[in-house]
Amino acid sequence: MIRRNVFVTGGTGYVGRKLIPCLIERGHQVRALARPGSEQKVPEGRAVVLGDALEEASFADRVAPSDTFIQLVGVSHPSPAKAAEFRSIDLVSARASISAAARAGVNHFVYVRR
Repeated sequence: MIRRNVFVTGGTGYVGRKLIPCLIERGHQVRALARPGSEQKVPEGRAVVLGDALEEASFADRVAPSDTFIQLVGVSHPSPAKAAEFRSIDLVSARASISAAARAGVNHFVYVRR
C-alpha cells in the first residue's frame, strides 16, 4: 500500500473525526487544519495546523510536503435555502484550499460535499 502525507481541512467535523483515524490506521501521515481553540477536537495521532480554512494565508505554508489534500469544510446538507452559506463557507474554503494545494504541489485533491 502507498503511504501518503495527507492534509485535511474540516478534521474537527463529523466526517473528519471519522476519517482521520482510518487514514492513520492505514499508515498515512496526517496533518489537520483546526481553528485555534478547536485543536482538541481533532483525533489523536495527527499533527495539528492552526489556521482558518477561509483564509489561505493562515495555512498555505503548512500544506507541503503533502501529496494528498482532503477538503471537508462545508455547510452540512447543502440546499437552495443555504445558498448564501454555501457561497460564504464552501466556496471560499474550497478556493483557498485549491490554491494552497496547487502552490504546495499536491498531486491529489479530494473535495467532499455533504
